[in-house]
Amino acid sequence: MAKDIGIDLGTANVLIHVKGKGIVLNEPSVVAIDTKTNRVLAVGEEAYLMVGRTPGNIRAIRPLDGGVIADFDITEAMLTHFINKLNVKGFLSKPNILICCPTNITAIEQKAIIEAAEKSGGKNVYLEEEPKVAAIGAGMDIFQPSGNMVIDIGGGTTDIAVLSMGGIVTSRSLKVAGNRMDNEITQYVKKKYKLMIGERTAESIKMEIGTVFPGRREDTMDVRGRDMVSGLPRTIVLSSAEVLEATAESMAMLVQQAKDVLEQTPPELSADIIDRGIILTGGGAMLDGVDQLFAEQLKVPVFIADQPLDSVALGTGILLENMTKKKLSF
Repeated sequence: MAKDIGIDLGTANVLIHVKGKGIVLNEPSVVAIDTKTNRVLAVGEEAYLMVGRTPGNIRAIRPLDGGVIADFDITEAMLTHFINKLNVKGFLSKPNILICCPTNITAIEQKAIIEAAEKSGGKNVYLEEEPKVAAIGAGMDIFQPSGNMVIDIGGGTTDIAVLSMGGIVTSRSLKVAGNRMDNEITQYVKKKYKLMIGERTAESIKMEIGTVFPGRREDTMDVRGRDMVSGLPRTIVLSSAEVLEATAESMAMLVQQAKDVLEQTPPELSADIIDRGIILTGGGAMLDGVDQLFAEQLKVPVFIADQPLDSVALGTGILLENMTKKKLSF
């Protein structure tokens, strides 16, 4: 028999949950292809190591942009590779697939995701909104008539939603997330130090010394890159305060959007959110000081999910278990 699978199709990472086994795959959503032959050379972890380090005829591509498919064929190749690797297909049967998507994507974008999953070997493909699945994975009981708020900061998109009775009451989805912050760090270093750094370096700066709340962290890090004036390699020392300055604009936008969602929330649910607090999920929840920043700005308790990176994939697992129950409107 084929096993049902849940996929968190992220801009930065793909996580796959197999029914009864838990999360069995967590790899970067990167595909390396040979531009001359259009042959896929590597997928996932192997391809991620090639980012920014490939010769002219090899390209390391991220087929998803802002939580939606930017390159259909490559997304299909990537999903096919991952699903074959897991060996979930039965002798004559195909697995049911549950995929998560951002809240505000168009019908055409939804159709593209479903088609890619069907072509990569799925029988029935179901789509579910990411913040809802993240909230379930973080342990919230969203099927009760009470308000829950979740902020899911991923690689390509941030989804902010208030949930009640198993549905989304108010939500926002914006393309300001981890990748945008990496880009801001790259631009900041370029402008201030006239030094070019790659996207992987920017990401490690954010993870190792990054902070989004003033006075939380006082770390420094040696950053290597190419000098824009001389063209030679050079090393600089970057501090946490500089990373805070570089990412300030993105964080201000996220806080503003969260305020907008709260403003549109019915008063009864707002009262519940004050009691229960807001849950942060996604890779962005692991940024130093992010919970403190939201708590101070929104005047509501803010908690980080136990496994922020895995929340969506864990949520797909819970939904797959409950697929047979009448509760869900698939």
